[in-house]
Amino acid sequence: MWRRGLNWGATTLVGVFGVLWIGVVVFAVTDGPIWGRLGQGAFGVFLVGWSLRKVTLLLRPARPKPAARHRRVKKA
Repeated sequence: MWRRGLNWGATTLVGVFGVLWIGVVVFAVTDGPIWGRLGQGAFGVFLVGWSLRKVTLLLRPARPKPAARHRRVKKA
């Protein structure tokens, strides 16, 4: 239970950080070179995309664990 809550917390943190990163790149750093801004923007988009992918994985129902398969023990 704790692990699932921490996964949601980390995913939310990364998503919010990605959005803030893009906002800083677009609005605050206007005098930087264009290639630097594009690279920083791509990094922000990567962070947001990763968090959205993780959210879809967290929203899916958990797969049932397969039954353990044991080797047959030959009787002597």
